[in-house]
Amino acid sequence: MLYQFEFRTYQRKFKRPLQTSHGIWDTRSGIILRLVGENNQIGWGEIAPLSWFGSETFEQALDFCQQLPGNISSEMIFAISAELPACQFGFESALSNEQNSPPPAPPCQGGEKSENLTYLSQKEEKRLSQYSGLLPAGETALQALQVLWLEGYRTFKWKIGVAAIEQELKIFQQLIEAMHNLCDREKAFLRLDANGGLNYSEAKTWLEACDKVKTTPDFSADIEFLEQPLPVTQFQEMVELDAIYATTIALDESAANLDHIQECYSQGWRGIFVIKPAICGSPSQLRKFCQTHNIDAVFSSVFETQIGRQAALNLATQLSLNNRALGFGTDCWFDDNHSILDFRF
Repeated sequence: MLYQFEFRTYQRKFKRPLQTSHGIWDTRSGIILRLVGENNQIGWGEIAPLSWFGSETFEQALDFCQQLPGNISSEMIFAISAELPACQFGFESALSNEQNSPPPAPPCQGGEKSENLTYLSQKEEKRLSQYSGLLPAGETALQALQVLWLEGYRTFKWKIGVAAIEQELKIFQQLIEAMHNLCDREKAFLRLDANGGLNYSEAKTWLEACDKVKTTPDFSADIEFLEQPLPVTQFQEMVELDAIYATTIALDESAANLDHIQECYSQGWRGIFVIKPAICGSPSQLRKFCQTHNIDAVFSSVFETQIGRQAALNLATQLSLNNRALGFGTDCWFDDNHSILDFRF
């Protein structure tokens, strides 16, 4: 079957730059895809690369789209190279959307739904699954925690490995105390994300601090996991640390795409994988692998728009085994309300 193919690029500025150990990120760039089938059904997809995380660059994705003809087949889509994982995700998502659901339209001004918009409302999403809220790095996390708590979040993710470890450990203690004080007969969870920015000694220091929290009697705040403490090249060291400490380690950059997930699994990793569907590669192959091996996965956003978000959530709700909060609490990082995405194809 042939599909008419069109695409548009977009750029969205963050309200405040996102700080990670990889550097500062101030603008999310991506590509919106539209496929029109012979039955005039429309499928929307999104390419949201994250090159510093291991996907293709935005320029490579754009070049790939520009070289495609105006009419493409499903065979061409499933033949996209694994070297273009964000493209694999975007095109397969558009194809799946066209085949299996009413065609969604791009987000409208104000984020309201048009007649054929199939995105879930925020309330529906939160009933569907629990989400984790992303806290900014540094002391501003303390103020952001209060806001996200009032919005209903009970799992939070905080970036570390950005400032001096002594400074971050001090903020960490304040953050944990604040979470404990906010809790009322319920549990709150914190995920620490180092983005591979720690050395071995620093990772041990963080794990020791986390273990102290986990062993504190009658404490309402808990550490769910320490995410990617060491660089990808230090996989065996992370295996070793995961066996020593009570605090769980989760792989993130080490599991950047399906090939890497499979490699880590073949080397014996049976812990948590943080999976970012939008840059992981083929959704159909990811689904098959996860269902075959029953891996413990946490699904996470790469700050895609609602188009990529829905496709990623479709996978997450099918493949999440342990009811872990989904890492899609990212809307508050933008204030454009999707208005720049009101494309006219």
